[in-house]
Amino acid sequence: MSDATHTNRLIDATSPYLLQHAHNPVDWYEWGPEALERARDEDKPILLSIGYSACHWCHVMAHESFEDPATAAFMNEHFIPIKVDREERPDVDAVYMDAVQAMTGHGGWPLTAFLTPSGEPFYGGTYFPPEDRHGLPGFPKVLAAIDEAWRERRDRITEDGTKLTQALSRGLAMTESHDPLTDAILTDALRSIARTFDPEWGGFGPAPKFPQPSTLEFLLHMHQRGHPDALHMATTTLDKMAAGGIHDQVGGGFHRYSTDERWLVPHFEKMLYDNAQLARLYLHAWQVTGEPRYRSVVQDTLTYLMRDLRHPAGGFFSSQDADSEGIEGKFYVWSWDELVEVVGEPDARVLGAGPRGNWDGTNVLWCPDGVTAPGDEEVRAGIDRLEAARRARVPPATDDKVLASWNGLAIQAFAEAGRAMGEHEYLDVAIRAADFVLTNLRRDDRRLLRSWRDGRTSGAGFIDDYAAMALGCLSLYESRFEL
Repeated sequence: MSDATHTNRLIDATSPYLLQHAHNPVDWYEWGPEALERARDEDKPILLSIGYSACHWCHVMAHESFEDPATAAFMNEHFIPIKVDREERPDVDAVYMDAVQAMTGHGGWPLTAFLTPSGEPFYGGTYFPPEDRHGLPGFPKVLAAIDEAWRERRDRITEDGTKLTQALSRGLAMTESHDPLTDAILTDALRSIARTFDPEWGGFGPAPKFPQPSTLEFLLHMHQRGHPDALHMATTTLDKMAAGGIHDQVGGGFHRYSTDERWLVPHFEKMLYDNAQLARLYLHAWQVTGEPRYRSVVQDTLTYLMRDLRHPAGGFFSSQDADSEGIEGKFYVWSWDELVEVVGEPDARVLGAGPRGNWDGTNVLWCPDGVTAPGDEEVRAGIDRLEAARRARVPPATDDKVLASWNGLAIQAFAEAGRAMGEHEYLDVAIRAADFVLTNLRRDDRRLLRSWRDGRTSGAGFIDDYAAMALGCLSLYESRFEL
């Protein structure tokens, strides 16, 4: 466990994720000139660790490695350790995620990258266990190998890092095109999506499955352009997601992704940006199809955001953790005995549960026989009882920083839903969120800031902050026609 008597530089951070590591025995730096200058002065490689507060495997690696005194001592002696919250510094995350994906063919969080003192990446990965496991090398072994390579083959490492950096720079170069966006291009994109479509469970490609709201929005638009197959792919996916365990059948909202092809067992963190985009997606599906089940999903998702992710002054928090009491998914899953006691055996089976469970002996609730949570009044009453019982549990931690970009997405969703559904409450929520951001996340020169927490701000805004807030404010203006 972290020694609360040990405190590192992260104690001064604003990010809840960085503060989670403030009592590690690791001599962490935040990303910035101080860390980079020390790496150059001491001629040490940088160990860069990137994650976010709701990330389950980030917590696992922190507990196994960063809280271990021997591992921390080796890191401190041979590396300059830097910890980054990907949500506060999407620029840093994007650069080194591209690098790790180029080196390994995959990415994810926690992201672990080794850099030269000048910041050029030469080795990386994601989660490393404390010892060799499941084909992954143990983290202490990785540290020792990198240290040896740095001491004995530095010229080769530096050359490889420079080549990788140059290749990534070339890949980022964009050329201007004057070609029109033709129907043929859109149709080719539709065919490409159709090739990966899962006709049984919806979604695209094998597990793990992510909701992909932009892809589904594209399908709705292509349906309106006269492609009926596009609507089939969209509604199949929307229905299976709404019926699955990725959709919190008790409390509303969506988890980040599904670990299986059926959308049954989720990775349990809940993100503001996912739920804002999915609420808007289901709103558009309701507008296109007229199906009331999609309207219900919109209402449940927006209710979740208002109840669990809203600051009292109006802004929206970033996420809720996958873990509670140190156990992944504990807040969301049920034993068979609990379910029978609260709702009875018949309703428990309607919600996809069984005595043996469907995930590690417990039950993730879903609707195997329906497209959304059952409309039967008795079952709905049972779900209400489950929600009341769940409120007695220890909830997952909330990352209570307010990000300009993600709030822009939420403002857009609430504004559009308020206008389309005639719900004045949603419009009021959008107005208060916009007021919060424009009051608390703008400098005196009216430029946006990236994040806010407890009266402290962190960093200049990025292009996604400006883009998302512009979309949100435009949607709000279109709803009220007030400046």
